[in-house]
Amino acid sequence: MSEPVSRAEKLDASDELAGLRARFVLDDVVYLDGNSLGALPAAVPGRVEDVVRRQWGSLRIRSWDESGWWTAPERIGDRIAPLVAAAAGQIVVGDSTSVNVFKALVGAVRLTGGPHSGRDEVIVDATTFPTDGYIAESAARMTGCTLRAVTPAEVPGVLSGRTAAVLLNHVDYRTGRLHDLPGLTAAVHAAGAIAVWDLCHSAGALPVGLDAHGVDLAVGCTYKYLNGGPGSPAYLYVRRELQDRFDSPLPGWTSHADPFGMSPSFAPAEGALRGRVGTPDILSMLALEAALEVWDGVSVEAVRAKSLALTDFFLECVASYVGEGRVECVTPLAHGERGSQVALRCEDAGGVMKRLIERGVVGDFRHPDVLRFGFTPLYVGFADVERAARVLGETLAR
Repeated sequence: MSEPVSRAEKLDASDELAGLRARFVLDDVVYLDGNSLGALPAAVPGRVEDVVRRQWGSLRIRSWDESGWWTAPERIGDRIAPLVAAAAGQIVVGDSTSVNVFKALVGAVRLTGGPHSGRDEVIVDATTFPTDGYIAESAARMTGCTLRAVTPAEVPGVLSGRTAAVLLNHVDYRTGRLHDLPGLTAAVHAAGAIAVWDLCHSAGALPVGLDAHGVDLAVGCTYKYLNGGPGSPAYLYVRRELQDRFDSPLPGWTSHADPFGMSPSFAPAEGALRGRVGTPDILSMLALEAALEVWDGVSVEAVRAKSLALTDFFLECVASYVGEGRVECVTPLAHGERGSQVALRCEDAGGVMKRLIERGVVGDFRHPDVLRFGFTPLYVGFADVERAARVLGETLAR
Protein backbone atom coordinates (compact mmCIF):
# COMPACT_ATOMS: atom_id res chain seq x y z
CA MET A 1 0.00 0.00 0.00
CA SER A 2 1.38 3.40 -0.97
CA GLU A 3 2.02 6.03 1.66
CA PRO A 4 -0.72 8.41 0.35
CA VAL A 5 -3.29 5.58 0.34
CA SER A 6 -2.37 4.61 3.90
CA ARG A 7 -2.58 8.21 5.04
CA ALA A 8 -5.97 8.65 3.37
CA GLU A 9 -7.35 5.63 5.23
CA LYS A 10 -6.15 6.99 8.57
CA LEU A 11 -7.51 10.45 7.88
CA ASP A 12 -10.89 9.09 6.84
CA ALA A 13 -11.05 6.89 9.93
CA SER A 14 -10.58 9.92 12.20
CA ASP A 15 -12.84 12.28 10.22
CA GLU A 16 -15.66 13.50 12.50
CA LEU A 17 -17.66 14.70 9.49
CA ALA A 18 -17.40 11.47 7.48
CA GLY A 19 -20.96 10.40 8.37
CA LEU A 20 -22.40 13.45 6.63
CA ARG A 21 -21.71 11.89 3.25
CA ALA A 22 -24.80 9.72 3.78
CA ARG A 23 -26.95 12.86 3.66
CA PHE A 24 -26.21 13.23 -0.07
CA VAL A 25 -27.00 11.34 -3.27
CA LEU A 26 -23.57 10.26 -4.52
CA ASP A 27 -21.95 7.54 -6.62
CA ASP A 28 -18.39 6.31 -7.10
CA VAL A 29 -17.32 9.46 -8.98
CA VAL A 30 -14.88 11.74 -7.15
CA TYR A 31 -16.89 14.95 -7.22
CA LEU A 32 -14.65 18.01 -6.79
CA ASP A 33 -16.90 20.56 -8.45
CA GLY A 34 -19.07 21.51 -5.49
CA ASN A 35 -17.72 25.04 -5.82
CA SER A 36 -19.80 25.25 -9.01
CA LEU A 37 -22.77 23.01 -8.17
CA GLY A 38 -23.17 21.17 -4.91
CA ALA A 39 -24.28 17.54 -4.76
CA LEU A 40 -27.94 16.65 -4.22
CA PRO A 41 -28.95 16.33 -0.54
CA ALA A 42 -30.95 13.15 -0.05
CA ALA A 43 -33.91 14.95 1.58
CA VAL A 44 -34.59 17.22 -1.39
CA PRO A 45 -36.45 14.91 -3.84
CA GLY A 46 -39.09 13.91 -1.31
CA ARG A 47 -39.56 17.49 -0.16
CA VAL A 48 -39.95 18.77 -3.70
CA GLU A 49 -42.50 16.03 -4.44
CA ASP A 50 -44.50 17.12 -1.40
CA VAL A 51 -44.35 20.76 -2.48
CA VAL A 52 -45.55 19.88 -5.98
CA ARG A 53 -48.14 17.19 -5.21
CA ARG A 54 -49.60 18.29 -1.89
CA GLN A 55 -48.81 21.95 -1.32
CA TRP A 56 -49.36 23.03 -4.92
CA GLY A 57 -51.44 20.12 -6.19
CA SER A 58 -53.93 19.87 -3.32
CA LEU A 59 -53.74 23.02 -1.21
CA ARG A 60 -53.02 25.29 -4.15
CA ILE A 61 -53.28 28.96 -3.20
CA ARG A 62 -53.90 28.08 0.46
CA SER A 63 -50.22 27.13 0.69
CA TRP A 64 -49.17 30.78 0.77
CA ASP A 65 -50.44 30.72 4.36
CA GLU A 66 -50.85 27.09 5.35
CA SER A 67 -47.53 25.86 3.92
CA GLY A 68 -45.55 28.98 4.82
CA TRP A 69 -44.78 30.04 1.27
CA TRP A 70 -45.18 33.74 2.02
CA THR A 71 -42.59 33.81 4.79
CA ALA A 72 -40.08 31.52 3.04
CA PRO A 73 -37.61 34.26 1.97
CA GLU A 74 -36.93 35.47 5.50
CA ARG A 75 -37.36 32.04 7.14
CA ILE A 76 -34.74 30.48 4.87
CA GLY A 77 -32.60 33.58 5.30
CA ASP A 78 -32.56 32.88 9.02
CA ARG A 79 -31.49 29.32 8.22
CA ILE A 80 -28.50 30.63 6.25
CA ALA A 81 -27.59 33.26 8.85
CA PRO A 82 -25.62 30.98 11.24
CA LEU A 83 -23.53 29.72 8.32
CA VAL A 84 -22.22 33.26 7.74
CA ALA A 85 -22.25 34.23 11.43
CA ALA A 86 -25.15 36.66 11.24
CA ALA A 87 -28.00 37.14 13.68
CA ALA A 88 -31.53 36.42 12.50
CA GLY A 89 -33.53 39.06 10.69
CA GLN A 90 -30.77 40.30 8.38
CA ILE A 91 -30.91 37.95 5.38
CA VAL A 92 -33.62 37.58 2.79
CA VAL A 93 -33.56 34.87 0.12
CA GLY A 94 -34.66 35.44 -3.45
CA ASP A 95 -33.61 36.47 -6.95
CA SER A 96 -30.20 35.70 -8.45
CA THR A 97 -26.78 36.72 -7.17
CA SER A 98 -26.53 39.25 -10.00
CA VAL A 99 -29.81 40.92 -9.05
CA ASN A 100 -28.76 41.05 -5.41
CA VAL A 101 -25.37 42.54 -6.32
CA PHE A 102 -27.26 45.29 -8.15
CA LYS A 103 -29.56 45.92 -5.17
CA ALA A 104 -26.61 46.00 -2.77
CA LEU A 105 -24.37 48.29 -4.84
CA VAL A 106 -27.01 50.87 -5.71
CA GLY A 107 -28.30 50.69 -2.14
CA ALA A 108 -24.75 51.23 -0.86
CA VAL A 109 -24.25 54.34 -2.98
CA ARG A 110 -27.58 55.72 -1.76
CA LEU A 111 -26.60 55.06 1.86
CA THR A 112 -23.58 57.36 1.48
CA GLY A 113 -25.45 60.09 -0.38
CA GLY A 114 -23.62 59.33 -3.61
CA PRO A 115 -22.39 62.10 -5.92
CA HIS A 116 -24.56 64.70 -4.16
CA SER A 117 -22.41 64.23 -1.05
CA GLY A 118 -19.14 64.11 -2.98
CA ARG A 119 -18.96 60.32 -2.96
CA ASP A 120 -18.90 59.64 -6.66
CA GLU A 121 -16.72 56.55 -7.01
CA VAL A 122 -17.45 52.83 -6.80
CA ILE A 123 -14.52 50.44 -6.37
CA VAL A 124 -14.75 46.89 -7.65
CA ASP A 125 -12.46 43.88 -7.42
CA ALA A 126 -10.61 43.77 -10.74
CA THR A 127 -10.31 39.97 -10.49
CA THR A 128 -14.01 39.44 -9.80
CA PHE A 129 -16.35 37.05 -11.57
CA PRO A 130 -17.28 38.91 -14.79
CA THR A 131 -20.95 39.43 -13.94
CA ASP A 132 -20.08 41.29 -10.73
CA GLY A 133 -17.97 43.62 -12.84
CA TYR A 134 -20.74 44.13 -15.37
CA ILE A 135 -23.26 44.89 -12.62
CA ALA A 136 -20.82 47.25 -10.89
CA GLU A 137 -20.27 49.19 -14.10
CA SER A 138 -24.00 49.53 -14.69
CA ALA A 139 -24.73 50.46 -11.07
CA ALA A 140 -22.00 53.12 -11.12
CA ARG A 141 -23.30 54.58 -14.36
CA MET A 142 -26.89 54.65 -13.13
CA THR A 143 -25.96 56.41 -9.87
CA GLY A 144 -23.70 58.96 -11.54
CA CYS A 145 -20.51 57.44 -10.16
CA THR A 146 -17.26 56.45 -11.82
CA LEU A 147 -15.98 52.89 -11.51
CA ARG A 148 -12.47 51.99 -10.43
CA ALA A 149 -11.28 48.38 -10.74
CA VAL A 150 -8.35 47.37 -8.55
CA THR A 151 -7.15 44.17 -6.89
CA PRO A 152 -8.24 43.63 -3.29
CA ALA A 153 -4.66 44.25 -2.11
CA GLU A 154 -4.78 47.67 -3.75
CA VAL A 155 -8.07 48.74 -2.16
CA PRO A 156 -6.68 50.42 1.00
CA GLY A 157 -4.40 52.60 -1.12
CA VAL A 158 -7.16 53.99 -3.35
CA LEU A 159 -9.88 54.63 -0.78
CA SER A 160 -10.74 58.30 -0.32
CA GLY A 161 -13.51 60.72 0.58
CA ARG A 162 -14.86 60.13 -2.91
CA THR A 163 -15.45 56.42 -2.32
CA ALA A 164 -19.10 55.47 -1.98
CA ALA A 165 -19.04 51.67 -2.12
CA VAL A 166 -16.57 48.82 -2.50
CA LEU A 167 -17.56 45.44 -3.96
CA LEU A 168 -15.20 42.58 -3.13
CA ASN A 169 -15.14 38.79 -3.36
CA HIS A 170 -14.37 36.86 -0.20
CA VAL A 171 -12.73 34.08 -2.24
CA ASP A 172 -11.35 34.50 -5.76
CA TYR A 173 -13.28 32.17 -8.07
CA ARG A 174 -10.25 31.35 -10.25
CA THR A 175 -7.44 30.89 -7.75
CA GLY A 176 -9.21 30.11 -4.49
CA ARG A 177 -7.42 33.00 -2.75
CA LEU A 178 -9.17 34.04 0.48
CA HIS A 179 -9.21 37.80 0.91
CA ASP A 180 -8.99 39.68 4.22
CA LEU A 181 -12.63 40.45 4.94
CA PRO A 182 -12.07 41.93 8.43
CA GLY A 183 -9.14 44.14 7.40
CA LEU A 184 -10.63 45.36 4.15
CA THR A 185 -14.01 46.05 5.74
CA ALA A 186 -12.30 48.12 8.43
CA ALA A 187 -10.37 50.07 5.79
CA VAL A 188 -13.55 50.78 3.82
CA HIS A 189 -15.30 52.00 6.97
CA ALA A 190 -12.36 54.22 7.89
CA ALA A 191 -12.87 55.97 4.55
CA GLY A 192 -16.57 56.45 5.31
CA ALA A 193 -17.68 54.07 2.56
CA ILE A 194 -19.92 50.99 2.42
CA ALA A 195 -18.48 47.47 2.17
CA VAL A 196 -20.30 44.96 -0.05
CA TRP A 197 -19.03 41.37 -0.06
CA ASP A 198 -19.74 38.54 -2.50
CA LEU A 199 -19.75 35.28 -0.50
CA CYS A 200 -20.44 32.84 -3.34
CA HIS A 201 -17.21 30.88 -2.81
CA SER A 202 -17.01 31.10 0.97
CA ALA A 203 -20.44 30.60 2.55
CA GLY A 204 -20.71 26.97 3.60
CA ALA A 205 -16.97 26.37 3.27
CA LEU A 206 -15.42 28.61 5.93
CA PRO A 207 -16.34 31.07 8.70
CA VAL A 208 -17.42 34.47 7.39
CA GLY A 209 -18.25 36.56 10.45
CA LEU A 210 -20.60 39.12 8.90
CA ASP A 211 -21.84 40.59 12.18
CA ALA A 212 -18.55 40.43 14.05
CA HIS A 213 -16.66 42.24 11.32
CA GLY A 214 -19.30 44.89 10.68
CA VAL A 215 -19.97 44.00 7.06
CA ASP A 216 -22.61 46.37 5.67
CA LEU A 217 -24.10 44.41 2.79
CA ALA A 218 -23.39 40.94 1.42
CA VAL A 219 -24.72 38.67 -1.30
CA GLY A 220 -24.23 35.03 -2.14
CA CYS A 221 -25.52 32.12 -4.16
CA THR A 222 -26.84 28.90 -2.65
CA TYR A 223 -26.02 26.29 -5.30
CA LYS A 224 -22.33 25.84 -4.47
CA TYR A 225 -21.30 24.89 -0.92
CA LEU A 226 -24.90 25.30 0.30
CA ASN A 227 -26.08 22.60 -2.16
CA GLY A 228 -29.37 24.28 -3.02
CA GLY A 229 -29.55 22.99 -6.60
CA PRO A 230 -29.06 24.51 -10.05
CA GLY A 231 -30.27 28.10 -10.14
CA SER A 232 -31.40 28.04 -6.52
CA PRO A 233 -32.20 31.53 -5.21
CA ALA A 234 -29.47 33.79 -3.88
CA TYR A 235 -29.58 35.91 -0.72
CA LEU A 236 -29.01 39.47 0.43
CA TYR A 237 -27.65 40.46 3.85
CA VAL A 238 -28.40 43.95 5.16
CA ARG A 239 -26.77 44.80 8.48
CA ARG A 240 -29.44 45.58 11.06
CA GLU A 241 -28.16 49.10 11.76
CA LEU A 242 -28.60 50.02 8.09
CA GLN A 243 -31.98 48.46 7.42
CA ASP A 244 -34.09 51.53 8.12
CA ARG A 245 -32.02 53.50 5.58
CA PHE A 246 -31.53 50.81 2.94
CA ASP A 247 -33.16 52.06 -0.25
CA SER A 248 -33.43 49.21 -2.75
CA PRO A 249 -33.34 50.18 -6.42
CA LEU A 250 -35.86 47.39 -7.08
CA PRO A 251 -38.88 48.03 -4.86
CA GLY A 252 -41.59 45.48 -5.37
CA TRP A 253 -44.95 44.55 -3.98
CA THR A 254 -43.52 41.94 -1.62
CA SER A 255 -41.11 44.50 -0.10
CA HIS A 256 -43.96 46.94 0.54
CA ALA A 257 -44.97 47.67 4.12
CA ASP A 258 -48.53 46.71 3.13
CA PRO A 259 -48.09 44.28 0.23
CA PHE A 260 -51.78 43.52 -0.17
CA GLY A 261 -52.86 47.15 0.08
CA MET A 262 -51.95 47.61 -3.59
CA SER A 263 -51.07 51.26 -3.03
CA PRO A 264 -49.76 53.19 -6.05
CA SER A 265 -47.00 54.66 -3.88
CA PHE A 266 -44.22 52.63 -2.31
CA ALA A 267 -43.62 52.41 1.43
CA PRO A 268 -40.77 50.02 2.33
CA ALA A 269 -41.26 47.18 4.76
CA GLU A 270 -39.28 47.02 7.97
CA GLY A 271 -36.01 45.12 8.21
CA ALA A 272 -34.38 42.83 5.68
CA LEU A 273 -37.72 42.43 3.89
CA ARG A 274 -36.77 45.59 2.00
CA GLY A 275 -34.56 43.31 -0.08
CA ARG A 276 -37.53 41.40 -1.50
CA VAL A 277 -38.90 42.30 -4.93
CA GLY A 278 -41.54 40.05 -6.50
CA THR A 279 -43.25 36.72 -5.93
CA PRO A 280 -40.84 34.16 -4.43
CA ASP A 281 -39.67 31.25 -6.59
CA ILE A 282 -41.32 28.68 -4.36
CA LEU A 283 -40.23 25.40 -5.96
CA SER A 284 -36.50 26.16 -5.91
CA MET A 285 -36.74 28.05 -2.64
CA LEU A 286 -38.28 25.14 -0.75
CA ALA A 287 -35.81 22.73 -2.36
CA LEU A 288 -33.11 24.97 -0.88
CA GLU A 289 -34.78 24.88 2.51
CA ALA A 290 -34.68 21.08 2.47
CA ALA A 291 -31.06 21.12 1.31
CA LEU A 292 -30.03 23.29 4.24
CA GLU A 293 -31.12 20.54 6.64
CA VAL A 294 -27.80 18.78 5.97
CA TRP A 295 -26.25 21.48 8.18
CA ASP A 296 -28.18 20.38 11.27
CA GLY A 297 -25.66 19.83 14.04
CA VAL A 298 -22.69 20.80 11.84
CA SER A 299 -20.11 23.36 12.94
CA VAL A 300 -18.74 25.73 10.30
CA GLU A 301 -15.45 25.68 12.20
CA ALA A 302 -15.26 21.90 11.85
CA VAL A 303 -16.00 22.24 8.14
CA ARG A 304 -13.18 24.76 7.80
CA ALA A 305 -10.73 22.50 9.63
CA LYS A 306 -11.56 19.60 7.31
CA SER A 307 -11.42 21.85 4.25
CA LEU A 308 -7.86 22.88 5.06
CA ALA A 309 -6.90 19.27 5.78
CA LEU A 310 -8.38 18.15 2.44
CA THR A 311 -6.63 20.83 0.42
CA ASP A 312 -3.34 20.26 2.26
CA PHE A 313 -3.55 16.52 1.57
CA PHE A 314 -4.44 17.10 -2.08
CA LEU A 315 -1.35 19.25 -2.56
CA GLU A 316 0.78 16.59 -0.84
CA CYS A 317 -0.65 13.89 -3.11
CA VAL A 318 -0.13 16.03 -6.21
CA ALA A 319 3.50 16.44 -5.20
CA SER A 320 3.77 12.63 -4.87
CA TYR A 321 1.95 11.63 -8.05
CA VAL A 322 2.48 14.41 -10.58
CA GLY A 323 5.79 14.81 -12.35
CA GLU A 324 7.80 17.89 -11.47
CA GLY A 325 7.01 20.91 -13.59
CA ARG A 326 3.76 19.47 -14.99
CA VAL A 327 1.49 21.71 -12.88
CA GLU A 328 1.82 24.97 -10.98
CA CYS A 329 -0.37 25.68 -7.94
CA VAL A 330 -1.88 29.17 -8.12
CA THR A 331 -3.82 28.80 -4.86
CA PRO A 332 -2.03 30.31 -1.83
CA LEU A 333 -0.41 27.77 0.47
CA ALA A 334 -1.01 29.82 3.63
CA HIS A 335 -4.17 28.70 5.39
CA GLY A 336 -5.24 32.27 6.06
CA GLU A 337 -5.22 33.00 2.33
CA ARG A 338 -6.89 29.84 1.02
CA GLY A 339 -10.54 29.11 0.40
CA SER A 340 -11.83 25.57 -0.18
CA GLN A 341 -10.45 24.94 -3.65
CA VAL A 342 -7.11 24.28 -5.32
CA ALA A 343 -6.32 25.72 -8.74
CA LEU A 344 -3.52 24.17 -10.77
CA ARG A 345 -2.12 25.70 -13.94
CA CYS A 346 -1.06 23.29 -16.67
CA GLU A 347 -0.80 22.94 -20.44
CA ASP A 348 -3.97 21.91 -22.28
CA ALA A 349 -5.97 22.28 -19.07
CA GLY A 350 -9.26 21.90 -20.93
CA GLY A 351 -8.20 18.62 -22.48
CA VAL A 352 -6.76 17.36 -19.20
CA MET A 353 -9.99 18.06 -17.34
CA LYS A 354 -12.00 16.28 -20.03
CA ARG A 355 -9.84 13.17 -19.59
CA LEU A 356 -10.12 13.38 -15.79
CA ILE A 357 -13.90 13.47 -16.03
CA GLU A 358 -13.84 10.44 -18.34
CA ARG A 359 -11.97 8.60 -15.57
CA GLY A 360 -14.41 9.56 -12.85
CA VAL A 361 -12.72 12.64 -11.35
CA VAL A 362 -14.90 15.71 -11.81
CA GLY A 363 -13.43 19.18 -11.41
CA ASP A 364 -13.63 22.07 -13.84
CA PHE A 365 -11.56 24.18 -16.20
CA ARG A 366 -11.10 27.94 -16.22
CA HIS A 367 -9.75 29.67 -19.31
CA PRO A 368 -7.01 29.65 -20.36
CA ASP A 369 -5.00 27.10 -18.37
CA VAL A 370 -6.43 26.41 -14.91
CA LEU A 371 -7.70 23.12 -13.47
CA ARG A 372 -10.01 23.93 -10.57
CA PHE A 373 -10.84 21.44 -7.81
CA GLY A 374 -13.41 22.32 -5.15
CA PHE A 375 -13.51 20.48 -1.84
CA THR A 376 -16.87 20.27 -0.07
CA PRO A 377 -16.08 18.85 3.38
CA LEU A 378 -19.64 17.61 3.95
CA TYR A 379 -19.22 14.84 1.40
CA VAL A 380 -15.61 14.72 0.11
CA GLY A 381 -13.28 12.29 1.87
CA PHE A 382 -9.53 11.83 1.94
CA ALA A 383 -9.66 8.68 -0.21
CA ASP A 384 -11.40 10.83 -2.84
CA VAL A 385 -8.54 13.29 -2.65
CA GLU A 386 -5.87 10.61 -3.03
CA ARG A 387 -7.67 9.08 -6.00
CA ALA A 388 -8.08 12.46 -7.71
CA ALA A 389 -4.39 13.30 -7.41
CA ARG A 390 -3.34 9.81 -8.56
CA VAL A 391 -5.59 9.95 -11.64
CA LEU A 392 -4.28 13.44 -12.39
CA GLY A 393 -0.71 12.16 -12.27
CA GLU A 394 -1.52 9.22 -14.54
CA THR A 395 -3.39 11.47 -16.98
CA LEU A 396 -0.55 13.97 -17.23
CA ALA A 397 2.03 11.19 -17.60
CA ARG A 398 0.29 10.05 -20.79
